[in-house]
Amino acid sequence: MKVFILLALALSAVSAEFLKQVHPKDLPKSTKIEGRIVNGYPATEGKAPYAVGLSFNGEWWCSGSIIAHDWVLTAAHCTHDASSVTIYYGATWRTKAQFTHHVGSSEFRQNHNWPHENGNDIALIRTPHVDFGHTVNKVELPSFNDRYDMYDNSWAVTCGWGGTYTGSPLPDWLRCVDQQIISNSKCSQSYGGLNDGILCVSTTDGKSTCSGDSGSALVLHNGHKLVGVASFVTSGDCSSGAPDGFTRVTHQLEWIRDNSGVAYY
Repeated sequence: MKVFILLALALSAVSAEFLKQVHPKDLPKSTKIEGRIVNGYPATEGKAPYAVGLSFNGEWWCSGSIIAHDWVLTAAHCTHDASSVTIYYGATWRTKAQFTHHVGSSEFRQNHNWPHENGNDIALIRTPHVDFGHTVNKVELPSFNDRYDMYDNSWAVTCGWGGTYTGSPLPDWLRCVDQQIISNSKCSQSYGGLNDGILCVSTTDGKSTCSGDSGSALVLHNGHKLVGVASFVTSGDCSSGAPDGFTRVTHQLEWIRDNSGVAYY
């Protein structure tokens, strides 16, 4: 009987060990500029006209999404402790943008519940007015009618300049990866209990976000709506197969509307 008790305790201890979450921008990185999003494919010009590169303080790189002529959406852990950002618009080649804007931190709007509550890793950046065209354009948010849709099993795409593996240098060319949204109950098997403010995707075949992809948009194949903002990956290797975590945009629609005026009804 004593042996069975010890075995049960051991199994319980193993099951309680969950993966550690880490923001993609905080993964180890190289200073060289090469590589790409893990196991993704090169983006053609105009594939993701909403995607912008964000260089904070000239020290760390994130991605963001144009949601209006004068607003960009990204992750709060990207804007945190930053004094300014240079925004690269229409840059399929990372540093060869159609144009750039430099914005100070007074134009940042960071969700005040982050990092105290999971699912609030989201921020807005007010920008000068941007005209839209083939290579620079907005992505639509879900409507308020969609705010209870969990999107389980839906397919979506993430585009960014993240590395090919943990410690990989940043790439020059924008790359994209198609990922399937999974239920929070399935994702919780890897990370422990997750609230509905978090959305997870499968990383089958090692297709994942990585260092440099923080703040990237997760956009539905069907409807082309922005449903997630890249927030965390496993602290292990980017291609480990553990789910990627995003801030669930449908849970942030009121916050986005109240801070930017952008909303769909």
